[in-house]
Amino acid sequence: MAYAIARRLAERRRTVTLAGRSQEGAERLASTLVAEGGDAARIEATTAARPIAGDVVMLAIPYTAAVALAETRGDELAGRIVVDLTNPVDWDTMDALVTPPGRSGAEEIARKLPRSAAVVKAFNTTFAKRLSRTPSSEHPLDLFVAADDEDAKQQLAELCEGTGLRLIDAGPLRRARELEALGFLHISLQDRLGTGFETAIEVVR
Repeated sequence: MAYAIARRLAERRRTVTLAGRSQEGAERLASTLVAEGGDAARIEATTAARPIAGDVVMLAIPYTAAVALAETRGDELAGRIVVDLTNPVDWDTMDALVTPPGRSGAEEIARKLPRSAAVVKAFNTTFAKRLSRTPSSEHPLDLFVAADDEDAKQQLAELCEGTGLRLIDAGPLRRARELEALGFLHISLQDRLGTGFETAIEVVR
């Protein structure tokens, strides 16, 4: 997901900082983006151990890691827009979500962050393989967004403008419960459909 999102942003000359588990891994990904046409001056590689950079921080990490980050480094995310991409699935059983009844993973992350951090649920229903394809202006991908902060939604919309994504406002952050259930369903259907995580959820009129 980090590559897929960064590629779309880099193609629109957005400034991107890639925070990897290692400097070498982040630099390899940055080099790939530059080779694909990204502006080297706007793509930075760093490690997750360093101070978190950027006004918009995208959590392209597993749910448990996102919760741990919010618990241990939440002060660094104060005043930022925090985009939660995660699907809190029980990967051992693939039978349930691991969140408490009546709450979403995004809400759990928000509870552990400073109030000034604006949590946005987005990208969890969109697979990396599909997102990695060259954007199409004729057939954009639907991106469902849930957040309590309307300004944060607007800033994410502006960041994604021209990237081949059609943002659909799903409402307040509590709608992340339904988005995570939808993401779980989408994941669980892949073996049955044999589609190899190449599908997308789309609103058709």
